[in-house]
Amino acid sequence: MVKIAVIGICGNSIFMNVDHFHQKGETIAANSVFEEIGGKGINQAVAAAKMGANVSFLGAIGDDGDGEKCRQTAKEYGINGFFAQKNKMRTTFAVILTDKNGENQVTGFRSAELEAKDVLDFEDEIANSDILLLQHEVPEEVNECAIEIAKKHNVKVILNPAPIRPIADKNAEVIFAVTPNEQERQAININQFKNVITTLGKNGCSINDKNFIKAIKVNPIDTTGAGDTFNGVFAVCLAEGMDIETACKYAVCASGISVTKKGVLTAIPTREEIERKMGNE
Repeated sequence: MVKIAVIGICGNSIFMNVDHFHQKGETIAANSVFEEIGGKGINQAVAAAKMGANVSFLGAIGDDGDGEKCRQTAKEYGINGFFAQKNKMRTTFAVILTDKNGENQVTGFRSAELEAKDVLDFEDEIANSDILLLQHEVPEEVNECAIEIAKKHNVKVILNPAPIRPIADKNAEVIFAVTPNEQERQAININQFKNVITTLGKNGCSINDKNFIKAIKVNPIDTTGAGDTFNGVFAVCLAEGMDIETACKYAVCASGISVTKKGVLTAIPTREEIERKMGNE
Protein backbone atom coordinates (compact mmCIF):
# COMPACT_ATOMS: atom_id res chain seq x y z
CA MET A 1 0.00 0.00 0.00
CA VAL A 2 1.41 3.40 -0.96
CA LYS A 3 1.61 6.20 1.58
CA ILE A 4 0.59 9.82 0.94
CA ALA A 5 1.28 12.73 3.28
CA VAL A 6 -0.99 15.76 2.92
CA ILE A 7 -0.61 19.14 4.61
CA GLY A 8 -3.46 21.63 4.37
CA ILE A 9 -6.55 23.02 6.01
CA CYS A 10 -9.60 21.35 7.47
CA GLY A 11 -12.72 23.15 8.63
CA ASN A 12 -16.47 23.33 8.46
CA SER A 13 -18.26 24.41 5.28
CA ILE A 14 -21.81 25.55 4.63
CA PHE A 15 -23.06 24.78 1.12
CA MET A 16 -25.98 26.67 -0.39
CA ASN A 17 -27.53 26.11 -3.80
CA VAL A 18 -28.75 29.22 -5.61
CA ASP A 19 -30.27 29.94 -9.00
CA HIS A 20 -27.56 32.49 -9.83
CA PHE A 21 -24.77 34.41 -8.12
CA HIS A 22 -25.33 37.84 -6.55
CA GLN A 23 -25.41 41.02 -8.55
CA LYS A 24 -24.37 44.21 -6.76
CA GLY A 25 -26.71 44.89 -3.83
CA GLU A 26 -28.87 41.83 -4.57
CA THR A 27 -30.32 39.57 -1.89
CA ILE A 28 -31.12 36.05 -3.06
CA ALA A 29 -32.67 33.00 -1.42
CA ALA A 30 -30.92 29.63 -1.34
CA ASN A 31 -32.73 26.54 -2.56
CA SER A 32 -30.96 24.22 -0.10
CA VAL A 33 -28.33 24.23 2.61
CA PHE A 34 -26.11 21.64 4.28
CA GLU A 35 -22.85 21.43 6.21
CA GLU A 36 -19.77 19.32 5.55
CA ILE A 37 -16.15 19.27 6.71
CA GLY A 38 -13.85 20.49 3.92
CA GLY A 39 -10.77 22.39 2.80
CA LYS A 40 -8.36 21.55 0.00
CA GLY A 41 -6.07 19.56 2.28
CA ILE A 42 -8.67 17.30 3.86
CA ASN A 43 -10.51 16.92 0.53
CA GLN A 44 -7.34 15.72 -1.17
CA ALA A 45 -6.56 13.42 1.74
CA VAL A 46 -9.99 11.81 1.47
CA ALA A 47 -9.59 11.40 -2.31
CA ALA A 48 -6.28 9.61 -1.73
CA ALA A 49 -7.78 7.43 0.99
CA LYS A 50 -10.69 6.42 -1.24
CA MET A 51 -8.10 5.30 -3.79
CA GLY A 52 -6.81 2.84 -1.20
CA ALA A 53 -3.70 4.69 -0.02
CA ASN A 54 -2.39 4.96 3.54
CA VAL A 55 -2.89 8.69 4.18
CA SER A 56 -1.52 10.98 6.87
CA PHE A 57 -2.94 14.50 7.13
CA LEU A 58 -1.60 17.51 9.01
CA GLY A 59 -3.87 20.47 9.67
CA ALA A 60 -4.58 23.14 12.29
CA ILE A 61 -7.84 23.36 14.24
CA GLY A 62 -9.26 25.57 16.95
CA ASP A 63 -10.50 24.45 20.33
CA ASP A 64 -14.10 24.27 19.16
CA GLY A 65 -16.74 21.88 17.89
CA ASP A 66 -15.66 22.22 14.27
CA GLY A 67 -12.17 21.11 15.24
CA GLU A 68 -13.61 17.97 16.79
CA LYS A 69 -15.58 17.38 13.59
CA CYS A 70 -12.29 17.48 11.67
CA ARG A 71 -10.84 14.80 13.92
CA GLN A 72 -13.91 12.62 13.47
CA THR A 73 -13.93 13.08 9.69
CA ALA A 74 -10.32 11.94 9.40
CA LYS A 75 -11.13 8.89 11.51
CA GLU A 76 -14.25 8.14 9.44
CA TYR A 77 -12.24 7.94 6.21
CA GLY A 78 -9.37 5.97 7.73
CA ILE A 79 -6.93 8.89 7.60
CA ASN A 80 -4.11 9.26 10.12
CA GLY A 81 -5.04 12.71 11.39
CA PHE A 82 -2.41 14.96 12.97
CA PHE A 83 -4.16 18.09 14.22
CA ALA A 84 -2.29 21.02 15.73
CA GLN A 85 -4.84 22.55 18.08
CA LYS A 86 -4.61 26.32 18.42
CA ASN A 87 -6.35 27.37 21.63
CA LYS A 88 -8.63 30.41 21.70
CA MET A 89 -8.87 30.32 17.90
CA ARG A 90 -11.62 29.26 15.52
CA THR A 91 -11.32 26.34 13.12
CA THR A 92 -11.38 27.29 9.42
CA PHE A 93 -14.88 28.09 8.16
CA ALA A 94 -16.21 28.56 4.62
CA VAL A 95 -19.42 29.34 2.74
CA ILE A 96 -19.85 27.85 -0.74
CA LEU A 97 -22.51 29.01 -3.19
CA THR A 98 -23.33 26.75 -6.15
CA ASP A 99 -25.46 28.03 -9.02
CA LYS A 100 -27.81 26.11 -11.34
CA ASN A 101 -24.94 25.43 -13.76
CA GLY A 102 -22.89 23.68 -11.10
CA GLU A 103 -20.34 26.51 -10.82
CA ASN A 104 -19.31 27.65 -7.36
CA GLN A 105 -18.05 30.65 -5.39
CA VAL A 106 -16.20 30.16 -2.10
CA THR A 107 -15.64 32.55 0.81
CA GLY A 108 -13.43 31.32 3.63
CA PHE A 109 -12.31 32.48 7.07
CA ARG A 110 -9.15 31.18 8.75
CA SER A 111 -8.10 31.73 12.35
CA ALA A 112 -6.23 28.61 13.48
CA GLU A 113 -3.25 28.09 11.16
CA LEU A 114 -0.29 25.75 10.97
CA GLU A 115 3.23 26.87 11.88
CA ALA A 116 6.59 25.51 10.75
CA LYS A 117 7.09 23.86 14.14
CA ASP A 118 3.97 21.76 13.52
CA VAL A 119 5.54 20.42 10.32
CA LEU A 120 8.67 19.38 12.22
CA ASP A 121 6.47 17.19 14.41
CA PHE A 122 5.12 15.64 11.18
CA GLU A 123 8.57 14.82 9.76
CA ASP A 124 8.36 11.06 10.28
CA GLU A 125 5.10 10.91 8.31
CA ILE A 126 6.67 12.80 5.40
CA ALA A 127 9.85 10.73 5.53
CA ASN A 128 7.89 7.47 5.29
CA SER A 129 5.64 8.65 2.44
CA ASP A 130 5.88 8.12 -1.30
CA ILE A 131 4.32 11.50 -2.11
CA LEU A 132 3.90 14.77 -0.20
CA LEU A 133 0.86 16.73 -1.40
CA LEU A 134 0.69 20.47 -0.69
CA GLN A 135 -1.49 23.50 -1.48
CA HIS A 136 -1.31 27.24 -0.81
CA GLU A 137 -4.00 27.36 1.86
CA VAL A 138 -1.33 27.27 4.59
CA PRO A 139 1.35 29.90 5.37
CA GLU A 140 4.36 29.83 3.05
CA GLU A 141 6.70 28.97 5.92
CA VAL A 142 4.76 25.75 6.41
CA ASN A 143 5.21 24.63 2.81
CA GLU A 144 8.86 25.67 2.81
CA CYS A 145 9.54 23.57 5.87
CA ALA A 146 7.65 20.61 4.41
CA ILE A 147 9.52 20.83 1.10
CA GLU A 148 12.87 20.91 2.91
CA ILE A 149 11.93 17.76 4.81
CA ALA A 150 10.73 16.04 1.62
CA LYS A 151 14.03 16.92 -0.09
CA LYS A 152 15.98 15.55 2.86
CA HIS A 153 14.17 12.20 2.63
CA ASN A 154 13.88 12.02 -1.19
CA VAL A 155 10.08 12.22 -1.17
CA LYS A 156 8.29 13.44 -4.31
CA VAL A 157 6.32 16.67 -3.88
CA ILE A 158 3.15 17.67 -5.71
CA LEU A 159 1.98 21.26 -5.27
CA ASN A 160 -1.54 22.42 -6.04
CA PRO A 161 -0.84 26.21 -6.29
CA ALA A 162 -4.19 27.42 -5.03
CA PRO A 163 -4.84 30.13 -4.04
CA ILE A 164 -2.27 31.89 -6.22
CA ARG A 165 0.95 33.26 -4.72
CA PRO A 166 4.62 33.42 -5.82
CA ILE A 167 6.71 30.25 -5.57
CA ALA A 168 10.40 30.55 -4.69
CA ASP A 169 12.89 28.96 -7.08
CA LYS A 170 14.41 26.87 -4.28
CA ASN A 171 11.00 25.27 -3.69
CA ALA A 172 10.15 24.89 -7.37
CA GLU A 173 13.37 22.95 -7.93
CA VAL A 174 12.24 20.27 -5.48
CA ILE A 175 8.63 19.98 -6.68
CA PHE A 176 8.01 17.03 -9.00
CA ALA A 177 4.72 18.35 -10.39
CA VAL A 178 2.62 21.48 -10.04
CA THR A 179 -1.13 21.25 -10.75
CA PRO A 180 -2.66 24.67 -11.50
CA ASN A 181 -6.02 25.32 -13.08
CA GLU A 182 -6.16 27.63 -16.11
CA GLN A 183 -6.32 30.82 -14.05
CA GLU A 184 -3.52 29.78 -11.70
CA ARG A 185 -1.35 28.72 -14.63
CA GLN A 186 -1.39 32.26 -15.97
CA ALA A 187 -0.10 33.58 -12.64
CA ILE A 188 2.88 31.27 -12.11
CA ASN A 189 6.18 30.87 -13.95
CA ILE A 190 5.70 27.42 -15.48
CA ASN A 191 9.36 27.36 -16.52
CA GLN A 192 10.28 26.86 -12.86
CA PHE A 193 8.86 23.33 -12.77
CA LYS A 194 9.73 19.85 -14.02
CA ASN A 195 6.11 18.96 -14.74
CA VAL A 196 3.08 21.22 -15.14
CA ILE A 197 -0.29 19.47 -15.09
CA THR A 198 -2.98 22.03 -15.94
CA THR A 199 -6.54 21.09 -15.02
CA LEU A 200 -9.01 22.29 -17.65
CA GLY A 201 -12.38 21.52 -16.09
CA LYS A 202 -14.77 20.04 -18.65
CA ASN A 203 -11.87 19.82 -21.12
CA GLY A 204 -9.77 17.46 -18.99
CA CYS A 205 -6.12 18.36 -18.41
CA SER A 206 -2.86 19.06 -20.21
CA ILE A 207 0.56 17.58 -19.46
CA ASN A 208 3.44 19.99 -20.02
CA ASP A 209 1.44 21.58 -22.87
CA LYS A 210 2.14 18.49 -24.99
CA ASN A 211 -0.35 15.76 -24.12
CA PHE A 212 -4.05 16.40 -23.49
CA ILE A 213 -6.29 14.06 -21.53
CA LYS A 214 -9.98 14.40 -22.42
CA ALA A 215 -12.61 14.69 -19.73
CA ILE A 216 -15.35 12.10 -19.41
CA LYS A 217 -18.85 13.12 -20.52
CA VAL A 218 -21.04 14.04 -17.54
CA ASN A 219 -23.88 16.34 -16.54
CA PRO A 220 -22.31 18.51 -13.82
CA ILE A 221 -24.30 19.27 -10.69
CA ASP A 222 -21.62 20.72 -8.40
CA THR A 223 -17.99 21.41 -9.35
CA THR A 224 -16.85 22.08 -5.77
CA GLY A 225 -13.87 19.87 -4.90
CA ALA A 226 -13.27 18.57 -8.42
CA GLY A 227 -9.70 19.88 -8.42
CA ASP A 228 -9.05 18.37 -5.00
CA THR A 229 -10.32 15.01 -6.21
CA PHE A 230 -7.97 15.27 -9.18
CA ASN A 231 -4.96 15.97 -6.97
CA GLY A 232 -5.60 13.24 -4.43
CA VAL A 233 -6.10 10.58 -7.09
CA PHE A 234 -3.16 11.83 -9.18
CA ALA A 235 -0.85 11.58 -6.16
CA VAL A 236 -1.82 7.98 -5.43
CA CYS A 237 -1.41 6.90 -9.04
CA LEU A 238 2.08 8.40 -9.23
CA ALA A 239 3.00 6.77 -5.92
CA GLU A 240 1.93 3.41 -7.36
CA GLY A 241 4.39 3.86 -10.21
CA MET A 242 2.00 4.85 -12.99
CA ASP A 243 3.37 7.20 -15.65
CA ILE A 244 2.05 10.77 -15.63
CA GLU A 245 -0.35 10.20 -18.53
CA THR A 246 -2.00 7.18 -16.92
CA ALA A 247 -2.18 8.96 -13.57
CA CYS A 248 -3.89 11.90 -15.26
CA LYS A 249 -6.45 9.60 -16.91
CA TYR A 250 -7.44 8.26 -13.48
CA ALA A 251 -7.52 11.77 -11.99
CA VAL A 252 -9.59 13.25 -14.83
CA CYS A 253 -12.10 10.42 -14.58
CA ALA A 254 -12.33 10.80 -10.79
CA SER A 255 -12.92 14.56 -10.95
CA GLY A 256 -15.54 14.03 -13.65
CA ILE A 257 -17.45 11.60 -11.46
CA SER A 258 -17.24 13.96 -8.48
CA VAL A 259 -19.09 16.82 -10.22
CA THR A 260 -22.15 14.63 -10.79
CA LYS A 261 -22.97 14.69 -7.07
CA LYS A 262 -23.62 17.42 -4.53
CA GLY A 263 -21.13 18.21 -1.81
CA VAL A 264 -17.47 17.26 -1.75
CA LEU A 265 -16.36 14.40 0.49
CA THR A 266 -19.36 12.22 -0.28
CA ALA A 267 -19.01 13.03 -3.99
CA ILE A 268 -15.41 11.82 -4.22
CA PRO A 269 -15.49 8.41 -5.95
CA THR A 270 -13.88 5.22 -4.73
CA ARG A 271 -11.21 3.45 -6.76
CA GLU A 272 -13.79 0.86 -7.84
CA GLU A 273 -16.09 3.59 -9.19
CA ILE A 274 -13.23 5.20 -11.10
CA GLU A 275 -11.99 1.98 -12.69
CA ARG A 276 -15.52 0.90 -13.55
CA LYS A 277 -16.14 4.22 -15.28
CA MET A 278 -12.82 4.07 -17.11
CA GLY A 279 -13.69 0.59 -18.34
CA ASN A 280 -16.94 1.88 -19.80
CA GLU A 281 -15.48 4.91 -21.57
